[in-house]
Amino acid sequence: MAQQRDMFDDIIDISKGIDALKNPFGGITDALIGTVDDSKPHWNPADYKERPRVNCIPCLACKSDKSGCRACIDVCPVNAIEIEDGAIDVLDSCRKCGLCVASCPTEAFVSPRLQPKKVYDAVARAATAHETAYVTCTRALKRIPRENEVVLACVGDVTRETWFSILTDFPNVSVYLPLDICTACRNAAGEEMLGEAIATAEEWAGRGMGLEVEPKDLVCNKRREYERKEFVDNIVRQTGLTVSKLTPATAAVATVTQRIREHSSRVSALEKTLNTACGTTSQKRRRVLTQGRQLMLSTLQQHPELAENVRVQIPECDHDKCTMCGDCVAACPVFACDLLASGKLAIEPTYCIGCGLCAEVCGDHALTMVERDGAELVVPDPEAERKAKLAAEAKAEYAEAKAQVKKTVDKVLDSVEKFAE
Repeated sequence: MAQQRDMFDDIIDISKGIDALKNPFGGITDALIGTVDDSKPHWNPADYKERPRVNCIPCLACKSDKSGCRACIDVCPVNAIEIEDGAIDVLDSCRKCGLCVASCPTEAFVSPRLQPKKVYDAVARAATAHETAYVTCTRALKRIPRENEVVLACVGDVTRETWFSILTDFPNVSVYLPLDICTACRNAAGEEMLGEAIATAEEWAGRGMGLEVEPKDLVCNKRREYERKEFVDNIVRQTGLTVSKLTPATAAVATVTQRIREHSSRVSALEKTLNTACGTTSQKRRRVLTQGRQLMLSTLQQHPELAENVRVQIPECDHDKCTMCGDCVAACPVFACDLLASGKLAIEPTYCIGCGLCAEVCGDHALTMVERDGAELVVPDPEAERKAKLAAEAKAEYAEAKAQVKKTVDKVLDSVEKFAE
Protein backbone atom coordinates (compact mmCIF):
# COMPACT_ATOMS: atom_id res chain seq x y z
CA MET A 1 0.00 0.00 0.00
CA ALA A 2 1.45 3.38 -1.04
CA GLN A 3 2.29 5.83 1.73
CA GLN A 4 0.34 9.09 1.76
CA ARG A 5 2.26 12.30 1.24
CA ASP A 6 2.50 14.73 4.11
CA MET A 7 4.08 18.07 4.92
CA PHE A 8 7.63 16.71 4.88
CA ASP A 9 7.29 15.41 1.32
CA ASP A 10 6.07 18.83 0.17
CA ILE A 11 8.92 20.63 1.94
CA ILE A 12 11.50 18.22 0.45
CA ASP A 13 10.14 18.87 -3.08
CA ILE A 14 10.26 22.63 -2.48
CA SER A 15 13.88 22.42 -1.25
CA LYS A 16 14.84 20.49 -4.39
CA GLY A 17 13.28 23.18 -6.53
CA ILE A 18 15.15 25.90 -4.65
CA ASP A 19 18.46 24.07 -5.19
CA ALA A 20 17.77 23.94 -8.92
CA LEU A 21 16.94 27.67 -9.02
CA LYS A 22 20.27 28.60 -7.43
CA ASN A 23 22.02 27.79 -10.72
CA PRO A 24 19.26 27.45 -13.36
CA PHE A 25 21.58 27.37 -16.35
CA GLY A 26 24.05 24.94 -14.74
CA GLY A 27 26.12 23.17 -17.37
CA ILE A 28 24.62 25.19 -20.24
CA THR A 29 26.95 28.11 -19.54
CA ASP A 30 29.97 25.84 -19.34
CA ALA A 31 29.05 24.19 -22.63
CA LEU A 32 28.67 27.54 -24.41
CA ILE A 33 31.96 29.07 -23.23
CA GLY A 34 33.86 25.79 -23.20
CA THR A 35 34.91 25.80 -19.56
CA VAL A 36 35.65 22.56 -17.74
CA ASP A 37 35.35 22.09 -13.99
CA ASP A 38 38.46 20.09 -13.05
CA SER A 39 37.13 19.62 -9.52
CA LYS A 40 34.41 17.29 -10.77
CA PRO A 41 35.25 13.59 -11.21
CA HIS A 42 35.81 12.38 -14.76
CA TRP A 43 34.90 9.00 -16.16
CA ASN A 44 37.89 6.70 -16.29
CA PRO A 45 37.29 2.93 -16.56
CA ALA A 46 40.76 2.28 -15.11
CA ASP A 47 39.52 3.62 -11.76
CA TYR A 48 37.40 0.47 -11.38
CA LYS A 49 40.12 -2.02 -12.24
CA GLU A 50 43.12 -3.28 -10.31
CA ARG A 51 45.75 -5.92 -10.74
CA PRO A 52 45.16 -8.85 -8.38
CA ARG A 53 47.66 -9.94 -5.77
CA VAL A 54 48.43 -13.62 -5.30
CA ASN A 55 48.75 -15.82 -2.22
CA CYS A 56 50.28 -19.14 -3.30
CA ILE A 57 49.66 -20.88 0.04
CA PRO A 58 45.97 -21.77 -0.52
CA CYS A 59 46.34 -22.31 -4.29
CA LEU A 60 45.28 -25.88 -5.15
CA ALA A 61 47.69 -26.21 -8.07
CA CYS A 62 50.56 -24.93 -5.93
CA LYS A 63 49.79 -27.28 -3.04
CA SER A 64 49.79 -30.45 -5.13
CA ASP A 65 50.74 -31.45 -8.65
CA LYS A 66 47.82 -33.89 -8.53
CA SER A 67 45.34 -31.01 -8.54
CA GLY A 68 43.39 -30.55 -11.73
CA CYS A 69 42.38 -26.98 -10.84
CA ARG A 70 43.32 -24.45 -13.51
CA ALA A 71 40.32 -22.15 -13.05
CA CYS A 72 42.36 -18.94 -13.09
CA ILE A 73 44.31 -19.96 -16.20
CA ASP A 74 41.17 -21.11 -18.04
CA VAL A 75 39.28 -17.90 -17.35
CA CYS A 76 42.07 -15.38 -18.09
CA PRO A 77 41.29 -13.74 -21.48
CA VAL A 78 44.93 -12.86 -22.23
CA ASN A 79 46.81 -15.86 -20.78
CA ALA A 80 48.47 -13.64 -18.19
CA ILE A 81 48.67 -16.29 -15.45
CA GLU A 82 51.42 -18.86 -15.12
CA ILE A 83 51.72 -21.54 -12.42
CA GLU A 84 55.04 -23.32 -12.11
CA ASP A 85 57.08 -24.88 -9.29
CA GLY A 86 54.53 -24.00 -6.63
CA ALA A 87 54.37 -20.31 -7.59
CA ILE A 88 51.89 -18.11 -9.44
CA ASP A 89 53.01 -15.32 -11.75
CA VAL A 90 50.68 -12.61 -13.04
CA LEU A 91 52.23 -11.17 -16.19
CA ASP A 92 52.27 -7.52 -17.22
CA SER A 93 49.73 -8.32 -19.94
CA CYS A 94 47.03 -8.65 -17.23
CA ARG A 95 43.87 -6.72 -18.22
CA LYS A 96 42.80 -6.31 -14.55
CA CYS A 97 39.39 -7.80 -15.35
CA GLY A 98 39.21 -9.62 -11.98
CA LEU A 99 37.82 -12.89 -13.36
CA CYS A 100 40.66 -14.88 -11.78
CA VAL A 101 39.61 -13.53 -8.38
CA ALA A 102 36.03 -14.71 -8.79
CA SER A 103 36.97 -18.09 -10.27
CA CYS A 104 39.48 -19.14 -7.58
CA PRO A 105 37.75 -21.50 -5.10
CA THR A 106 40.30 -20.84 -2.34
CA GLU A 107 40.52 -17.03 -2.78
CA ALA A 108 44.22 -17.30 -3.60
CA PHE A 109 43.81 -14.28 -5.89
CA VAL A 110 43.17 -11.14 -3.88
CA SER A 111 41.71 -7.88 -5.14
CA PRO A 112 40.65 -5.42 -2.41
CA ARG A 113 37.95 -3.96 -4.64
CA LEU A 114 36.47 -7.40 -5.33
CA GLN A 115 36.54 -8.93 -1.87
CA PRO A 116 33.12 -10.56 -1.29
CA LYS A 117 32.39 -8.46 1.81
CA LYS A 118 33.36 -5.23 0.03
CA VAL A 119 31.14 -6.04 -2.94
CA TYR A 120 28.28 -6.91 -0.58
CA ASP A 121 28.74 -3.65 1.36
CA ALA A 122 28.84 -1.56 -1.83
CA VAL A 123 25.57 -3.10 -3.06
CA ALA A 124 24.06 -2.79 0.43
CA ARG A 125 24.76 0.96 0.49
CA ALA A 126 23.04 1.43 -2.86
CA ALA A 127 20.11 -0.91 -2.20
CA THR A 128 19.37 0.26 1.35
CA ALA A 129 18.91 3.90 0.44
CA HIS A 130 17.40 3.57 -3.06
CA GLU A 131 14.34 1.96 -4.57
CA THR A 132 16.53 0.07 -7.04
CA ALA A 133 20.27 -0.65 -7.12
CA TYR A 134 22.24 -1.76 -10.17
CA VAL A 135 25.40 -3.82 -10.59
CA THR A 136 27.15 -3.28 -13.90
CA CYS A 137 30.54 -3.09 -15.61
CA THR A 138 32.64 -0.27 -17.06
CA ARG A 139 31.93 -1.32 -20.64
CA ALA A 140 28.16 -1.19 -20.07
CA LEU A 141 27.96 2.09 -18.13
CA LYS A 142 30.60 4.33 -19.79
CA ARG A 143 29.93 7.24 -17.41
CA ILE A 144 30.32 8.33 -13.80
CA PRO A 145 28.05 6.02 -11.77
CA ARG A 146 25.20 7.42 -9.73
CA GLU A 147 24.71 6.65 -6.04
CA ASN A 148 22.73 3.49 -6.71
CA GLU A 149 25.08 2.04 -9.35
CA VAL A 150 27.89 -0.35 -8.42
CA VAL A 151 30.50 -0.59 -11.17
CA LEU A 152 32.89 -3.52 -11.53
CA ALA A 153 35.59 -4.30 -14.06
CA CYS A 154 33.42 -7.20 -15.25
CA VAL A 155 30.00 -8.48 -14.22
CA GLY A 156 31.52 -11.93 -13.80
CA ASP A 157 33.54 -10.72 -10.81
CA VAL A 158 30.79 -11.51 -8.28
CA THR A 159 30.78 -15.02 -6.82
CA ARG A 160 27.69 -17.15 -6.31
CA GLU A 161 28.00 -16.85 -2.51
CA THR A 162 28.03 -13.06 -2.75
CA TRP A 163 25.05 -13.03 -5.12
CA PHE A 164 23.23 -15.38 -2.75
CA SER A 165 23.68 -12.99 0.18
CA ILE A 166 22.71 -9.98 -1.94
CA LEU A 167 19.62 -11.66 -3.40
CA THR A 168 18.44 -12.80 0.02
CA ASP A 169 18.92 -9.46 1.77
CA PHE A 170 18.09 -7.04 -1.08
CA PRO A 171 15.35 -7.99 -3.55
CA ASN A 172 15.63 -4.55 -5.19
CA VAL A 173 18.99 -5.24 -6.89
CA SER A 174 19.27 -5.68 -10.67
CA VAL A 175 22.05 -6.28 -13.15
CA TYR A 176 22.47 -3.70 -15.93
CA LEU A 177 23.87 -5.34 -19.04
CA PRO A 178 22.85 -4.05 -22.50
CA LEU A 179 22.19 -6.69 -25.14
CA ASP A 180 25.29 -7.89 -27.00
CA ILE A 181 27.57 -5.74 -24.81
CA CYS A 182 29.65 -8.83 -23.99
CA THR A 183 29.91 -10.03 -27.59
CA ALA A 184 32.88 -7.85 -28.53
CA CYS A 185 34.39 -7.80 -25.04
CA ARG A 186 37.74 -9.53 -24.55
CA ASN A 187 36.57 -10.80 -21.15
CA ALA A 188 34.74 -13.55 -23.00
CA ALA A 189 34.13 -15.72 -19.93
CA GLY A 190 32.59 -12.89 -17.89
CA GLU A 191 29.04 -13.28 -19.18
CA GLU A 192 29.14 -17.05 -18.72
CA MET A 193 30.48 -16.70 -15.17
CA LEU A 194 27.74 -14.17 -14.38
CA GLY A 195 25.06 -16.48 -15.72
CA GLU A 196 26.30 -19.48 -13.75
CA ALA A 197 26.79 -17.52 -10.51
CA ILE A 198 23.36 -15.86 -10.65
CA ALA A 199 21.59 -19.08 -11.67
CA THR A 200 23.05 -20.84 -8.62
CA ALA A 201 22.29 -17.90 -6.33
CA GLU A 202 18.70 -17.71 -7.58
CA GLU A 203 18.25 -21.42 -6.92
CA TRP A 204 19.67 -21.06 -3.41
CA ALA A 205 17.73 -17.91 -2.54
CA GLY A 206 14.47 -18.99 -4.21
CA ARG A 207 14.27 -15.56 -5.82
CA GLY A 208 15.03 -14.11 -9.25
CA MET A 209 17.51 -11.40 -10.14
CA GLY A 210 16.35 -8.32 -12.04
CA LEU A 211 17.93 -7.43 -15.39
CA GLU A 212 17.96 -4.12 -17.24
CA VAL A 213 19.19 -3.82 -20.82
CA GLU A 214 18.17 -0.25 -21.74
CA PRO A 215 19.98 2.86 -20.40
CA LYS A 216 16.70 4.77 -20.26
CA ASP A 217 15.31 2.27 -17.77
CA LEU A 218 17.96 3.07 -15.16
CA VAL A 219 16.44 5.21 -12.41
CA CYS A 220 17.95 6.75 -9.29
CA ASN A 221 15.18 7.31 -6.77
CA LYS A 222 15.89 7.35 -3.07
CA ARG A 223 13.56 5.41 -0.84
CA ARG A 224 11.06 7.75 0.76
CA GLU A 225 12.02 7.00 4.36
CA TYR A 226 15.71 7.65 3.71
CA GLU A 227 15.08 10.85 1.81
CA ARG A 228 12.96 12.05 4.72
CA LYS A 229 15.61 11.03 7.22
CA GLU A 230 18.35 12.87 5.31
CA PHE A 231 16.17 15.98 5.24
CA VAL A 232 15.45 15.81 8.96
CA ASP A 233 19.10 15.10 9.79
CA ASN A 234 20.06 18.20 7.82
CA ILE A 235 17.59 20.29 9.83
CA VAL A 236 19.00 18.80 13.05
CA ARG A 237 22.53 19.82 12.05
CA GLN A 238 21.48 23.35 11.17
CA THR A 239 19.01 24.05 13.99
CA GLY A 240 20.05 21.75 16.82
CA LEU A 241 16.49 20.45 17.21
CA THR A 242 16.11 16.84 18.21
CA VAL A 243 14.67 14.31 15.76
CA SER A 244 11.85 13.39 18.09
CA LYS A 245 10.62 17.00 18.12
CA LEU A 246 10.38 16.97 14.35
CA THR A 247 8.98 13.52 13.63
CA PRO A 248 9.31 10.41 15.79
CA ALA A 249 9.01 8.15 12.72
CA THR A 250 12.41 9.11 11.33
CA ALA A 251 14.16 8.11 14.53
CA ALA A 252 13.26 4.47 13.86
CA VAL A 253 14.88 4.37 10.41
CA ALA A 254 18.27 2.66 10.49
CA THR A 255 20.97 4.41 8.50
CA VAL A 256 22.94 2.71 5.74
CA THR A 257 25.99 2.65 7.99
CA GLN A 258 24.01 1.00 10.77
CA ARG A 259 22.75 -1.74 8.48
CA ILE A 260 26.23 -2.52 7.17
CA ARG A 261 27.60 -2.44 10.72
CA GLU A 262 24.93 -4.90 11.85
CA HIS A 263 25.82 -7.26 8.99
CA SER A 264 29.52 -7.01 9.86
CA SER A 265 28.69 -7.77 13.48
CA ARG A 266 26.75 -10.87 12.44
CA VAL A 267 29.69 -12.09 10.34
CA SER A 268 32.12 -11.46 13.21
CA ALA A 269 29.85 -13.22 15.69
CA LEU A 270 29.55 -16.18 13.32
CA GLU A 271 33.31 -16.47 12.95
CA LYS A 272 33.74 -16.25 16.73
CA THR A 273 31.15 -18.99 17.25
CA LEU A 274 32.87 -21.25 14.70
CA ASN A 275 36.30 -20.58 16.19
CA THR A 276 35.01 -21.63 19.59
CA ALA A 277 33.11 -24.70 18.38
CA CYS A 278 35.32 -26.15 15.65
CA GLY A 279 37.92 -23.56 14.66
CA THR A 280 40.91 -25.84 15.17
CA THR A 281 41.71 -29.41 14.18
CA SER A 282 42.85 -32.12 16.58
CA GLN A 283 46.40 -31.30 15.42
CA LYS A 284 45.88 -27.70 16.63
CA ARG A 285 45.73 -26.26 13.12
CA ARG A 286 43.63 -23.14 12.73
CA ARG A 287 40.91 -23.66 10.14
CA VAL A 288 40.45 -21.03 7.44
CA LEU A 289 37.06 -19.46 6.74
CA THR A 290 36.99 -17.82 3.31
CA GLN A 291 35.06 -14.57 2.85
CA GLY A 292 32.65 -16.20 0.43
CA ARG A 293 31.87 -18.92 2.97
CA GLN A 294 31.42 -16.24 5.67
CA LEU A 295 28.74 -14.53 3.60
CA MET A 296 26.97 -17.80 2.82
CA LEU A 297 26.97 -19.00 6.44
CA SER A 298 25.82 -15.63 7.83
CA THR A 299 22.93 -15.61 5.34
CA LEU A 300 21.93 -19.18 6.22
CA GLN A 301 22.12 -18.30 9.89
CA GLN A 302 19.56 -15.54 9.34
CA HIS A 303 17.46 -17.63 6.92
CA PRO A 304 17.83 -21.31 7.89
CA GLU A 305 14.76 -22.16 5.82
CA LEU A 306 16.90 -21.68 2.68
CA ALA A 307 19.35 -24.44 3.65
CA GLU A 308 17.43 -27.09 1.73
CA ASN A 309 17.90 -25.05 -1.47
CA VAL A 310 21.67 -24.85 -1.12
CA ARG A 311 23.69 -27.61 -2.79
CA VAL A 312 27.34 -28.10 -1.85
CA GLN A 313 30.06 -30.63 -2.61
CA ILE A 314 31.51 -32.39 0.45
CA PRO A 315 33.96 -35.33 0.55
CA GLU A 316 32.66 -38.62 1.87
CA CYS A 317 35.11 -41.18 3.26
CA ASP A 318 34.99 -44.94 2.76
CA HIS A 319 36.65 -45.95 6.03
CA ASP A 320 37.23 -49.48 4.77
CA LYS A 321 39.61 -48.09 2.13
CA CYS A 322 41.14 -45.29 4.23
CA THR A 323 44.63 -46.06 5.57
CA MET A 324 44.86 -42.83 7.61
CA CYS A 325 47.90 -41.70 5.62
CA GLY A 326 47.00 -38.03 6.21
CA ASP A 327 47.59 -36.84 2.64
CA CYS A 328 44.12 -35.28 2.51
CA VAL A 329 44.71 -33.43 5.77
CA ALA A 330 48.01 -32.03 4.53
CA ALA A 331 46.50 -30.97 1.19
CA CYS A 332 43.29 -29.31 2.43
CA PRO A 333 43.71 -25.54 1.88
CA VAL A 334 41.27 -24.61 4.66
CA PHE A 335 42.07 -27.50 7.07
CA ALA A 336 38.52 -28.84 6.95
CA CYS A 337 39.86 -32.42 7.06
CA ASP A 338 40.89 -33.89 10.38
CA LEU A 339 42.29 -37.22 11.61
CA LEU A 340 40.60 -38.10 14.89
CA ALA A 341 42.14 -40.04 17.74
CA SER A 342 39.50 -42.71 17.15
CA GLY A 343 41.23 -43.57 13.88
CA LYS A 344 38.72 -41.98 11.50
CA LEU A 345 38.76 -39.08 9.08
CA ALA A 346 36.33 -36.26 9.86
CA ILE A 347 35.21 -33.40 7.61
CA GLU A 348 34.01 -30.07 8.99
CA PRO A 349 31.35 -29.02 6.42
CA THR A 350 31.13 -25.38 7.51
CA TYR A 351 34.74 -24.80 6.47
CA CYS A 352 34.89 -27.19 3.49
CA ILE A 353 34.76 -25.28 0.18
CA GLY A 354 34.22 -28.40 -1.94
CA CYS A 355 37.41 -27.94 -3.98
CA GLY A 356 37.94 -31.73 -4.17
CA LEU A 357 41.72 -31.63 -3.64
CA CYS A 358 41.47 -34.15 -0.80
CA ALA A 359 39.88 -36.69 -3.15
CA GLU A 360 42.47 -36.00 -5.86
CA VAL A 361 45.46 -36.63 -3.58
CA CYS A 362 43.98 -39.73 -1.90
CA GLY A 363 46.04 -42.64 -3.18
CA ASP A 364 43.62 -45.17 -1.69
CA HIS A 365 40.61 -43.62 -3.49
CA ALA A 366 38.79 -43.55 -0.17
CA LEU A 367 37.30 -40.09 -0.70
CA THR A 368 34.43 -39.27 -3.04
CA MET A 369 32.85 -35.85 -3.56
CA VAL A 370 29.10 -36.02 -2.94
CA GLU A 371 26.36 -33.41 -3.16
CA ARG A 372 24.56 -32.41 0.01
CA ASP A 373 22.09 -29.72 0.96
CA GLY A 374 23.06 -26.86 3.27
CA ALA A 375 21.49 -28.26 6.45
CA GLU A 376 24.93 -28.95 7.93
CA LEU A 377 25.99 -25.39 7.20
CA VAL A 378 23.43 -23.75 9.48
CA VAL A 379 25.43 -22.54 12.46
CA PRO A 380 23.49 -22.28 15.73
CA ASP A 381 23.75 -18.85 17.33
CA PRO A 382 24.21 -19.36 21.11
CA GLU A 383 23.29 -15.75 21.89
CA ALA A 384 20.13 -15.89 19.79
CA GLU A 385 19.19 -19.22 21.37
CA ARG A 386 19.77 -17.75 24.83
CA LYS A 387 17.56 -14.74 24.06
CA ALA A 388 14.86 -17.00 22.59
CA LYS A 389 14.96 -19.16 25.71
CA LEU A 390 14.68 -16.11 27.98
CA ALA A 391 11.79 -14.78 25.88
CA ALA A 392 10.00 -18.14 26.09
CA GLU A 393 10.53 -18.26 29.86
CA ALA A 394 9.25 -14.71 30.25
CA LYS A 395 6.20 -15.52 28.13
CA ALA A 396 5.50 -18.61 30.25
CA GLU A 397 5.88 -16.61 33.46
CA TYR A 398 3.53 -13.95 32.11
CA ALA A 399 0.94 -16.57 31.16
CA GLU A 400 1.22 -18.16 34.59
CA ALA A 401 0.91 -14.80 36.36
CA LYS A 402 -2.07 -13.91 34.18
CA ALA A 403 -3.76 -17.20 35.03
CA GLN A 404 -3.07 -16.62 38.73
CA VAL A 405 -4.55 -13.13 38.59
CA LYS A 406 -7.61 -14.44 36.78
CA LYS A 407 -8.02 -17.14 39.41
CA THR A 408 -7.76 -14.56 42.21
CA VAL A 409 -10.26 -12.24 40.52
CA ASP A 410 -12.70 -15.12 40.03
CA LYS A 411 -12.49 -15.94 43.75
CA VAL A 412 -13.15 -12.31 44.65
CA LEU A 413 -16.13 -12.15 42.32
CA ASP A 414 -17.52 -15.39 43.77
CA SER A 415 -17.17 -13.95 47.27
CA VAL A 416 -18.95 -10.73 46.22
CA GLU A 417 -21.82 -12.70 44.68
CA LYS A 418 -22.23 -14.82 47.85
CA PHE A 419 -22.18 -11.72 50.01
CA ALA A 420 -24.80 -10.09 47.80
CA GLU A 421 -27.08 -13.09 48.20
